[in-house]
Amino acid sequence: MAERTDFWATLTDPLIRQNPVTLQILGICSALAVTTTLATALTMSISLTIVLTLAAGIISMIRRHIPDTIRLIVQIVIVASLVIVIDQVLQAFFADISRALSVYVGLITTNCLVLGRTEAFARHHAPLPAMIDAFGNGLGYSLVLIVIGATRELFGKGQLFGAQVLPLATEGGWFTPLSLMLLAPSAFFLLGGLVWAVRSIKAEQIEPPEHTPPVRPEPAE
Repeated sequence: MAERTDFWATLTDPLIRQNPVTLQILGICSALAVTTTLATALTMSISLTIVLTLAAGIISMIRRHIPDTIRLIVQIVIVASLVIVIDQVLQAFFADISRALSVYVGLITTNCLVLGRTEAFARHHAPLPAMIDAFGNGLGYSLVLIVIGATRELFGKGQLFGAQVLPLATEGGWFTPLSLMLLAPSAFFLLGGLVWAVRSIKAEQIEPPEHTPPVRPEPAE
């Protein structure tokens, strides 16, 4: 029972309490770049989760055979190989989404979240816990991307997955798309607002101030 509890905590903690994006501020480049639509955000989320989970399992299995001097090179080669496979699958079966994602699928190789979990967790744990941790972090990353992607597409186009949800004013409806939502700054503001909301609810996630201003003595009367 103790192992199950540990596995469950390893899987669920990255969703909110230890979310890699809102708490650790990892992988935010893709959160800003590929969330213009829910489809691209979901595709990137699935791709990164698969790569992260498989890479964690592989690295964990060979962890005792990797010399420390070349461990990062080995990890990057493994991750890059998986990314190439994912990229080829997307180009073959989801060409439109692959074009929309552009170079960002390839950049999964250097995503701080992927290298961070393989280096910090997979390299020191057995394959099953390592893959559960990787999958949980992938889900936490996916949750943030899906929320931002859905918000940007809904308010930027009035659509979700390309289907019209809010009736456009140009077609007799009431909704006027907010073009700002389709620009990169909107993702930055949404991500900042999401971080603020999570840390307002989870006060323990607020970092202590780096500098405490000195107390000024009260002027003598």
